[in-house]
Amino acid sequence: MQPIKSRVNPNSATFKSNHEQMLKLVAELEAKLEKSRFQGSDKHTGKALSQGKLLARDRIELLLDEDSPFMELLPLAGLGLEGFGPGGTTVAGIGLVSGKIALIVANVGSNKGGAIDYATLQKGIRIGEIAMENRLPVINLVESAGANLPEQEKIFNYGGITFREITRRSKAGLTTISVVFGNSTAGGAYIPGMSDYTVMVKGQAKVFLAGPPLVKMATNEITDDESLGGAEMHSKISGVSDYLAQNEADGIRLAREIMSFIESDDAFVPSKAIEEPKYSAEEILGIVNPDTKIPYDIREVIARITDGSRFHEFKAEYGSTLVTGFAEIHGYKIGILGNNGVLFSESANKGTQFIQLCNRSRIPLLFLQNITGFMVGRKYEEGGIIKNGAKLINAVSNSEVPAITIMVGASYGAGNYAMSGRAYQPRFLFSWPNAKIAVMGPDQLAGVMEIIQRQAAESAGASYDEEMGKQMREYMMKEVAQKSSSWFSTGNLWDDGIIDPRDTRSFLGICLSVVNHSPIKGATSFGVFRE
Repeated sequence: MQPIKSRVNPNSATFKSNHEQMLKLVAELEAKLEKSRFQGSDKHTGKALSQGKLLARDRIELLLDEDSPFMELLPLAGLGLEGFGPGGTTVAGIGLVSGKIALIVANVGSNKGGAIDYATLQKGIRIGEIAMENRLPVINLVESAGANLPEQEKIFNYGGITFREITRRSKAGLTTISVVFGNSTAGGAYIPGMSDYTVMVKGQAKVFLAGPPLVKMATNEITDDESLGGAEMHSKISGVSDYLAQNEADGIRLAREIMSFIESDDAFVPSKAIEEPKYSAEEILGIVNPDTKIPYDIREVIARITDGSRFHEFKAEYGSTLVTGFAEIHGYKIGILGNNGVLFSESANKGTQFIQLCNRSRIPLLFLQNITGFMVGRKYEEGGIIKNGAKLINAVSNSEVPAITIMVGASYGAGNYAMSGRAYQPRFLFSWPNAKIAVMGPDQLAGVMEIIQRQAAESAGASYDEEMGKQMREYMMKEVAQKSSSWFSTGNLWDDGIIDPRDTRSFLGICLSVVNHSPIKGATSFGVFRE
């Protein structure tokens, strides 16, 4: 397998301009991520610390193995939406605990009492999907006041998914461990109640379906937190708790011990030495222009994320607007599909064949999305662009090998579908801060609407209002630009997080270790391909 020979000139004006603009986007990303790390006001964090509690992120750090990576997921969920702010009131991610890959979810109890707003609920549902798809054990670090009551109408119906999935994972042999550090009230009581193993911290954990005030209102019984739902009561009387921890550190120790003996799928770990790419990841920022209308060669990105920059390109001379080929990333085999322009029939057919080959060889797929869609026009319709595009979407839909998608530029129209967008359930989907996702670009959408409005005016025998049309065009372009940005996308949980392009290889390394956590199965058949 030969390394890609880069044609990038780091000294060119274009490279330097791209690098400067992308650095600004990365700085904006870092600023937003910093806000997402908020764990409550000084008053509330100070109170927690004075009570001998750890903050959520410190609990995660103590739980993880020494030097373990931690791939945080959905850190900006809820960005720009009403609610508790980016990230909600949970921290979630993947790391190593007692030498095993685990998915960790920690309530931020020092922020809003760890109450669950709508974005936090949706984040939890997505985290459950990741755990099930990748057969991962889950460790819950629990301290939550339950549903955010002012949003109950948006939370109640879907809140049960979290509990349902704990039981389904248990049925599938996937362990859930809960360590309760504080309140776990109402529906939140079912998190430890349904877990396979539950640890409660003495003097801190409070688990009940209804607190003392509601019990008084419902039954006129007068009781207190500790006797109603304290850790000692649940450990000695009710049996809801399996382990009584003396303090938070002891609770985390117990969780690590449980992880050390639970059954877990054997992860495949490459045995050979890993070769770094020949080219610096820093150069990605100079290759990519934030303006998605300006193209770049996706091979230059591939050269900066694969082992030794090696890439075995498949069908290099055919369907050139879709680059396909085999490589290794951190020692893991991967089949890569990357856009180099609009999708033609030849590109779609090439992608379809490549996906079939990867399924036959049980090789995971990586989609690098920078796509404006399928080619349109009479010539291409006659040439079967619909049926050939349908073949590619069919192959993506019925592929059974794990898929990982990175949105590295535009993601417009059916191109999003053909390149394994969110609706096609890739195991992981991340965006770069320059990514755009929409039915079409702002210029095209505004232009299409203007044509429709002109035709409507002509059909009605009226004149088209040019000034009103100009104002409407400007409004629509601004609206579409805002709602197709990576920030809007990640806030609405259309991806699993925005990442610094320079970190792409590291994220892919963790993702590949996760998808190789259990045996990979490939599709042996696909749906009907229209000829």
